[in-house]
Amino acid sequence: MIGYILRRLVVLALTLMAAALVIFLVLEVLPGDPAAVTLGLNASPEALAALHAELGLDKPAPLRFLLWLGGLASGDLGLSYTYRVPVAQLIMERMAVTLPLAVLAIALAVLIGMPLGVLAASRHGRLADAGVMAFAQAGLAIPNFWFGLLLVLVFAVGLGWLPAGGFPGWQAGLATALKSLAMPALALALPQAAIIARVTRSAMLDTLQEDFVRTARAKGLSEGTTMRRHALRNALIPVVTILGLQFSVLIAGAIIIENVFALPGLGRLVFQAIAQHDLIVVKDLVMLFAGLAIIINFAVELLYGLIDPRLRQA
Repeated sequence: MIGYILRRLVVLALTLMAAALVIFLVLEVLPGDPAAVTLGLNASPEALAALHAELGLDKPAPLRFLLWLGGLASGDLGLSYTYRVPVAQLIMERMAVTLPLAVLAIALAVLIGMPLGVLAASRHGRLADAGVMAFAQAGLAIPNFWFGLLLVLVFAVGLGWLPAGGFPGWQAGLATALKSLAMPALALALPQAAIIARVTRSAMLDTLQEDFVRTARAKGLSEGTTMRRHALRNALIPVVTILGLQFSVLIAGAIIIENVFALPGLGRLVFQAIAQHDLIVVKDLVMLFAGLAIIINFAVELLYGLIDPRLRQA
């Protein structure tokens, strides 16, 4: 297992370096002046020169890349040109909203999607199977921002159970903060639960045709025990793969939902940074999203080895 982890760590490090190089080339080396984009067309040469010096654009590109990597390693992500505060501080403040939101959404998606997928596979061709597939089709077809607005109309405007938007902060209390995240998390979880249900159903149907499942049934094990101990565990590989991809999407792709519910998260921050041409924030956020996706993929590959020991020898 140690050798397997070391091999994956080498791949992880190389992938992070490649992602950093691509992001740097796209945002700083390709034709175009980030300082001119930030200040606008009417900026004076003196202002451009001052911003070049502030952003480090007066240094050679290889040196800028090494300095940026050093800053990433040390946690010094630079100073936001728009907010005039360290980028690391901005990210940590917004991560305190986005990360719990993503965790809550993926937990809801698993709690809804996996049982439905198992139910559909165990009742293949019956009414329950058709109902689960109809739910999956609806979950994929309904836009999550529209579903979020519908939740606001029902639970905030109609019933008054939950706040319509905003985030009071964790200092307001755990229950109050979670109430503010409940509807956004459910809006994000609906399409993810539909995907998980479909993938779980498909994987379970394939696994139920295997010889070891027929052997378990022949030995007299109950259907529930056969499904849980034999079929479900062997069907987890594609489900875990989808979960890893979904978690990355939920962290980086919640821009619309965070704007619908006025949540001060990373998605809203990157939207504001792009609109305000704050390229320092954009570059660090894109690297953060890429790094999170790569690290989550690394964790998923480690889970592969735990779920199926044969993969550690591959």
